[in-house]
Amino acid sequence: MRRPKLVVFATGTKDGGGSGFENLMTHPELDADIVAVVSNHEYGGVRMRADRLNVSFIYFPGPYTAQGYWDVLKKTGLRGRIWVSLSGWLKRAEGLDPASTFNIHPALLSFQDRRFGGPGLYGHRVHEAVKAALEAGELSESGFTMHFTTAEYDKGPIFFECRVPLRAGMSAEEIGAEVNKAEHMWQPKITNLVVHGEISWDGTNPNSLKVPRGYDFLSKYL
Repeated sequence: MRRPKLVVFATGTKDGGGSGFENLMTHPELDADIVAVVSNHEYGGVRMRADRLNVSFIYFPGPYTAQGYWDVLKKTGLRGRIWVSLSGWLKRAEGLDPASTFNIHPALLSFQDRRFGGPGLYGHRVHEAVKAALEAGELSESGFTMHFTTAEYDKGPIFFECRVPLRAGMSAEEIGAEVNKAEHMWQPKITNLVVHGEISWDGTNPNSLKVPRGYDFLSKYL
């Protein structure tokens, strides 16, 4: 059987980042070929990891439009179904196939109608918002969410969440480190279920979402 082909979009920073991409690339539970990694930093941390892992790197400075994203995918030379993993990608994704594009978000989007998602809430900003809610006594846990990607920011169907207990007084950095540990544990396994069709939806109707028994999105804890 032809192995699924996956393109990872990972912003990283000018000096680092990309640990999620490397974890996917090297984890034994992902049975797929990562054919390229994309970043908006031409010589940043994502590229350094890609070069070390011998993975094709694509620099994507924009425009972040449907045409821009399709131009990037064309550079991979792939035909047929292309799976796209947004793994620490901080730009809005436009025009990609919603049935084949999925995101990992560093908070629980199911909490209070996706309070910790949407425009402006990404990366460290998410952990700062969670820290404020923890200090206010509004929650006692964080985690991460994996969901399919639609035109609405952080609004696609959720198919997996991992919940991480928090301690009083935790800093945003400490929250981020705990969430990142959980991401590295679960992202390859859940990504594998997606690219092999065990988790799926039709790209239009949220009620078409299919998730294997035992992987309902509120069931997994670190």
